[in-house]
Amino acid sequence: MRDLLYRLKDRYHLGTPTFQRPDLCFVTVKRAELRSILTELRDVHGFTHLTLLTAVDWIEEGQFQLTYMINNRAANRTLALRVMLDRTEAIGDTIHDLWPTAATYQRELNEMFGINFPGSPRVDEEFILEGWTDLPPYRRDFDTLAYSQQTYRDRPGRETHDPKEHMQKTLYAEYPKGTK
Repeated sequence: MRDLLYRLKDRYHLGTPTFQRPDLCFVTVKRAELRSILTELRDVHGFTHLTLLTAVDWIEEGQFQLTYMINNRAANRTLALRVMLDRTEAIGDTIHDLWPTAATYQRELNEMFGINFPGSPRVDEEFILEGWTDLPPYRRDFDTLAYSQQTYRDRPGRETHDPKEHMQKTLYAEYPKGTK
């Protein structure tokens, strides 16, 4: 994997690689270079499978991190390319023409984070959250408690149990406390 990164570093701006295992590496790339790197990795270096496309909301930094995880099955290598997007103008580049499965990931990221992928098929259609009109729920500034309190009524009669005490009473009642 290091040899591949060394060759790519000659032509692209790569961040410091993070090796999770010898066959799994994460590296940050510039958004402007993402498409050409992905194309080269697919066409030249055998990374034929898009394993995952996901996002992280770095609200404190005002950015989203997109992670494109691709796999070269023949060489048993997985490379994750990270791209940072401005949170206020969350627009990613579609790669559905490189890997058709990316369209599904892009629809989900659009709906759950509000990241747009212009040109991606059906990206603006409802996907998971039919009729949703609120802030995208995976954004960290979405208040889940306030949403649930506004949307759902309290259900009287519910009790909360401390798990340790509950287990002691229901499963281990025959043993005195502190013994096995």
